[in-house]
Amino acid sequence: MERLTRLPERGLAALRNPEGGIFLGIALVVGVAVGLGAATLIWVLDGVESIFEQLGELLAGGSAWFLFISVPVGLLGAWWIARRFASEVAGDGVPEVTAALAIRAGYLSTKSIPLKIVATALTLGAGGSAGREGPIVQIGGAIGSSISRRFGLGEDQVRSLLAGGAAAGIGASFNAPIAGMLFGLEVILGSFAVRHMSAVVLASISAAVTFRSLVPETELLRGGIYQLQDWRELFLYAGLAVLAVVAAVLFLRLLDLVERTSHARARPAWLRPVSLGLVIAALGIFEPRLLGTGQPFVSQLLETQNMGEQLGVVGYGTSLLLILAVGKILATSLTIAGGGSGGAFMPSLFIGATLGAGFAQFAEPYWTITDLSPGAFAVVGMATVFAAVARAPLTAILIVFEVTGARDYELILPLMLSATFATFVADRVHPQSVYTMPLERRGIRLRKSGEIDLLDAISVGAVMSPPEVTTSSLTSVAEAITLMDRFRFHGLPVVDDGDLVGVVSITDLLRVEKDRDTTPVAAVMTSRPVTVSPGTPVSEAMERMAVLDVGRLPVVADDRGRSLIGVFRRVDAIKAYHHALAESTGGQLDRDRFRQRVDPDAGYYDFRIPAGSVADGRDVRDVRWPAGSTLVSVRRGTEVLIPEGSTSLRAGDVVTAFGTAESKQRMIDRMNTGAEEPTAEIELGPIAALGEQADQPAPGTD
Repeated sequence: MERLTRLPERGLAALRNPEGGIFLGIALVVGVAVGLGAATLIWVLDGVESIFEQLGELLAGGSAWFLFISVPVGLLGAWWIARRFASEVAGDGVPEVTAALAIRAGYLSTKSIPLKIVATALTLGAGGSAGREGPIVQIGGAIGSSISRRFGLGEDQVRSLLAGGAAAGIGASFNAPIAGMLFGLEVILGSFAVRHMSAVVLASISAAVTFRSLVPETELLRGGIYQLQDWRELFLYAGLAVLAVVAAVLFLRLLDLVERTSHARARPAWLRPVSLGLVIAALGIFEPRLLGTGQPFVSQLLETQNMGEQLGVVGYGTSLLLILAVGKILATSLTIAGGGSGGAFMPSLFIGATLGAGFAQFAEPYWTITDLSPGAFAVVGMATVFAAVARAPLTAILIVFEVTGARDYELILPLMLSATFATFVADRVHPQSVYTMPLERRGIRLRKSGEIDLLDAISVGAVMSPPEVTTSSLTSVAEAITLMDRFRFHGLPVVDDGDLVGVVSITDLLRVEKDRDTTPVAAVMTSRPVTVSPGTPVSEAMERMAVLDVGRLPVVADDRGRSLIGVFRRVDAIKAYHHALAESTGGQLDRDRFRQRVDPDAGYYDFRIPAGSVADGRDVRDVRWPAGSTLVSVRRGTEVLIPEGSTSLRAGDVVTAFGTAESKQRMIDRMNTGAEEPTAEIELGPIAALGEQADQPAPGTD
C-alpha cells in the first residue's frame, strides 16, 4: 500500500485534525484491526494449546509429567523468535509501547505483530504462566502505529493512534472499552489530553465490538452483586491494601532479580529458557492452576458470595490461597525472565483475587459485625494489587469494576480506598512499576507526571540548527565519506525530494570495503531513523539521544510528514539549558522579591559596617549576604550611594536594607562576626520610603 503523503495539503490537514471525521475514521479502522488481531491471538493460542495436548496424549499418555517437555519447548521457541527476528517480542509488551512513545516518536514495527502472536501462543499454549493482555496491548499499539504511518500522519497523531491501539487491546480482551480507554490514557500516554481522547475512545469501542463478534464464547471475569454492608468494613479493606502492597513489591523485586541474574549467568543463552522452563513445569505439577493465565480460577473465586459457598464450592483454605498467590508470583516471574512472551496484567488480578478471598476467609472468625463476601474481597484485591504493580489506580478501579460486571456502586468505596492507598505506599517502597522496570534496565527513565524538568518548557524548534549538509540515497559511499571528511561530521541525514528517508553514519560507510564508488548510500543507511519535531520538548529529545547514544537527531515538520527542517545536536541541548536556566533564575528572583514585598513582617532596617567585619573594605559583589534581605542604599556621612556590585564598603557605612525581622537578625549576626567591635546593630527606625531624609546624617555619626 503506497503511503498517502502525496495527498493535497487540504487532505493532509483533514487527516491530521484530531477532531476531524477522517482522522476519527482512521481510529475506527485501528480498533477493528486490533479486534481482529486479538481474535487471531486467541485462535492461534487455542491451536497451539491443542497441539501440545495431543502431543502429551501421544508421548506421555496425558501425564502431567509432559510439562517438563512442553514448557521448556514453548519458552525456547518464544526466546528464539525474539533473538532471531525481533527483540521487542520478548516480555510483557506494554514497556515496548511506552518506549516507542518515549524515544521512537510512536514507531513500532509491523513485523512484530505476527511474531508477538506466535511467541505468546507458544509461551502460554505450552504451559507458561503469564497473561495475554500485555501482548495484546503491544499488538494493538503496533497496529495503530503501522496504520498511522501508512497515512503519513504527524508525530502527535501517531501517538494518539498508538495509544488508541493499545487501549483497544484491553477493550477487546476484556470487553471493557471504558477501562481500555483509561488504560491507554493513564498507563500508555500518561496524559488525559483531550486531543488524544477521541481516537482512544473510538478505537477501544470498535475493538471490543469486533472481538466479541468474532470470539463470543471467550470466558470473562464475571462475578455477582457485591455490597459494602457496613462502613466499618473499610478498615478490613485497608488491611487488605497493606497485604496487597507486600505481594506487589515481592512480585516486582522477584521479577527484577530473576531477569537480571538469569540474563547475566545463562551460558549458553538458550539454557535460560530451558532451565527456567523446567522450574515452571515443576510448579505446574505441584499446582496446575499456576500455569496459563489463571482466568478460570479467578472467575470461580469471584462467584463466591459467602463463606459456605467458598468452602463448599472452591474448597480452598487461607493457607492454600496464600500459597497460590506466592506461587503465581514465582511462576510468572520465571516465565517472563525465561524469554517468554506474556504480560503481568492477568497474573496481578490472580494474585489479588487469591489474596482478597484468603484475607476474607482469615478475618471471618474474628469479624462479627457483618457476613464477609469472599467475592467482594477478591474483586477489591484484584484492583489493589494491579494498582500497586502498575501504578495506575484509576485504571485498576475502573477495569476491575467493568470486567467483573459489578452492578452495585457500593463497592466503589473500598475499591477507591484500597487502590489509591496501595499505590501511594508502593510508590514509596518500590518507585518502579512493572512497566517501567524493563525500561530502567535499558537506561530509559520515564518522568512521572508532576516531575518538572528544566528543559520541558523549551522546544526543539527554538534551538535546532538548520540542516547544513545532507546527502541523497543515490549518492555513492565514496562521495558521502568525502563529504563527511570535508565538514568533519560523523553522520548525515539522507534526503530525497525534501523528505527524510534515512540517516547514515561514518561507521555505516566504512563497513563498505569494496566498490565504494558504485555502492549507493541507500544500501547502508538506517532507513527509519528516530526523529523529533519542532514541538518536542528538549528534555524528551535528550532522552532519545541518551538511549540511542547518538549526538544528533533529525527534526521533521509536524505538518508535512517526513520533511526535514533541521537538526538537533548536543550543542543545541546546551544552548537550550542555558536559555532555560536564565528564564528559571530570573523567574525565581522575581518570585523571591515578590514574597519579600508582600510579607507582613518585612520592612526597612539599617545596620552599620563594623571595622574588621566581612564587609569592611570589600566590594558588594564579594560579600556573601544572608538570604532574605535586599540592599537599598549606603550612607557615608552626607553621601548616599545606590549599591552596585562594584560599590566598595567601608567601616562606619550605614546600610539600609529591606527584609523580615528574621533576615535582619541574620544580617546583624553576619556583620558582627569577626568584627573588632560588634557594633552593627543600630536603631534608626523604619524608613517609610526610599530617599526619605537621605541628606540627613545618621544619628551617632559626624
